[in-house]
Amino acid sequence: MALHHGPGPLQGDGIDRELSPRALADLVVDAASDKKAEDIVVMNVSEVTTIADLFVILSGRGERQVQAIADGIVEKAKQAGRKPFGIEGMDPGRWVLIDLGDVIVHAFVPEEREQYRLEKLWGDAPVVLRVQ
Repeated sequence: MALHHGPGPLQGDGIDRELSPRALADLVVDAASDKKAEDIVVMNVSEVTTIADLFVILSGRGERQVQAIADGIVEKAKQAGRKPFGIEGMDPGRWVLIDLGDVIVHAFVPEEREQYRLEKLWGDAPVVLRVQ
């Protein structure tokens, strides 16, 4: 199931070196969904910070699942020509941050997500997609 909501369909072989932030976020959502991520939220933070255009915040049930979700996201991003600028927290896997430039991914175990409450912290940023 493609969740691309950008200006048009992904072209050709699916490898687009010039992905828009929204298309990249959709790729992240697809990859996370493939690994059974839960409560996926995409927030447009472009009006409240300069560090990224979109945050993708999601949960896995435990550390191993969060690590698997992160691995899946990194793999799909690389296949699309977007190598992460940085990845933090893979070990222990309670909060993994993947910096894809325009899109920053926060993958949490539920306890860490509840503790840090990024959706509340960045509450001025509109939610553009929510996948339960």
